Amino acid sequence: MAEPEQQPPQNRENRPPREGRGPREGGPPRGPGDRGGPHGDRGGPHGDRRGGGDRDRFRPEGPPEIELEKLISDSLYLDNQAHAVVSRMRDMDSGTKSQLRRLYSAVRRAVRAPENERQHEFVMLRARLAYTIARHGLRSLDQLEKLLLQVTRKNDNRGYERFKDLFEAIVAYNE
Repeated sequence: MAEPEQQPPQNRENRPPREGRGPREGGPPRGPGDRGGPHGDRGGPHGDRRGGGDRDRFRPEGPPEIELEKLISDSLYLDNQAHAVVSRMRDMDSGTKSQLRRLYSAVRRAVRAPENERQHEFVMLRARLAYTIARHGLRSLDQLEKLLLQVTRKNDNRGYERFKDLFEAIVAYNE
C-alpha cells in the first residue's frame, strides 16, 4: 500500500487568499505594515505615542456626560436626560424593551441589596451593562455606563436611588 504524498505546510505568504480576504476593493493591496483598520498607519496598535495627535481626530464626539450632582439635585434634569437617552436609542440602536427591562430589574435588585453589599452589586451591574452594550451594540447607553461608574465611586445612597430613577424613566419613555 502506497503512502499518500505529504505536502509541506504552507506559511502565510504562500497560502492562497481566502475568499473575501484579498486586497481591499477600491484601494491598494494590504502591505506588511497596513493593519487595514479605519485609522490607517498610526504608529502601531496603540496609536501615535508622541501625544494626542491623530488619536483624538478619530474619536466621535458624543453627547455630554450626565452630571451626577445635577441628577441628584434636579428632577427636571433627570427627566431631560432620560428623554435624551431614549431619543438617542431610537436614532442609534436596535435595543429591545426587554433588554432595558432586564437591566432595570438588575438596577432595582442592586438598590435593594444590603448596604454593605450595595457598592459591589453596582460594580457588577456596571460590568453587566458594559457587556450588554457591547453585545447588542447599544452605544446610546454609553453615558449610563459612565454615570454608573461615578455613582459607584461616590457610593452614596442618594446617587444609587437617582440612578434607579433615571433608569426607570428611560424604560417608561421607551415604551
